[in-house]
Amino acid sequence: MALKTFRPLTPASRFKALPDFAEITKDTPEKSLLEPLKKSGGRNNNGRMTSRHRGGGHKRKYRVIDFKRKKRDIIADVIAIEYDPNRSARIALLQYTDGEKAYILAPAGLLVGAKVSAGEKADPAVGNALPLRVIPLGTAIHNVELTPGRGAQMIRSAGAQAILANREAGFALIKLASGEIRKINEDCYATIGQVGNTDHMNVSSGKAGRSRWLGRRPHVRGMVMNPVDHPMGGGQGKSKGGGGRHHPVSPWGQLAKGFKTRRKHKNSDRFIVQRRKAKAK
Repeated sequence: MALKTFRPLTPASRFKALPDFAEITKDTPEKSLLEPLKKSGGRNNNGRMTSRHRGGGHKRKYRVIDFKRKKRDIIADVIAIEYDPNRSARIALLQYTDGEKAYILAPAGLLVGAKVSAGEKADPAVGNALPLRVIPLGTAIHNVELTPGRGAQMIRSAGAQAILANREAGFALIKLASGEIRKINEDCYATIGQVGNTDHMNVSSGKAGRSRWLGRRPHVRGMVMNPVDHPMGGGQGKSKGGGGRHHPVSPWGQLAKGFKTRRKHKNSDRFIVQRRKAKAK
């Protein structure tokens, strides 16, 4: 994937950098793999807003992704690479020898006409899914399960990958992009390769309207609000936190920078061998 830039004929096009979609080979999704998708506007089942700055946006339908790679030891042909409005990665449409079709996340380098499969006997080639216990050490992987049979839950966004670093006592040691090393049951499945659409992180929308098309509403800074609306609001003129200088907080007063929100005694702590690396100062 590459990005296309534009001549600065308008303010919106001056810094705009958008994907060129050159890898997309099919414009219309597979009808049998679509499901309705209702927008929540960031509200929960009680109608209360639990995720701010959401609303509007273009209508979407959900593409059913086979995160479990259910058909084992059956070869499938990649018949199309498609755009998915619900995720940053591209998706690949597979057709198995028995005629069934399925979507998977499209790894970098997977082209139309390639053959992929899932199972213990599959080759460790891009797009194939294997248990962690049979994947060669040092291999780049994505789409990783946390519990055998549950389906992939980790490393699914555009450009993401992890490295299979080691195996010991029934666990595989995975080095994540953050630097964290984590133990995962070696019977869990993972897909070989890096998730495609690697330039997604460099996309610049160029204008506020494009964010609205994606369902993102304006994000108003707390510092420009009134004291009744935000702990950092108010003050005569521009001030840090209502006339006093204190640390940035959420609208409900929780520290926004440096405050650790992970529970101190979380069950999954025992699977983390090494914490993610500290940010450079």
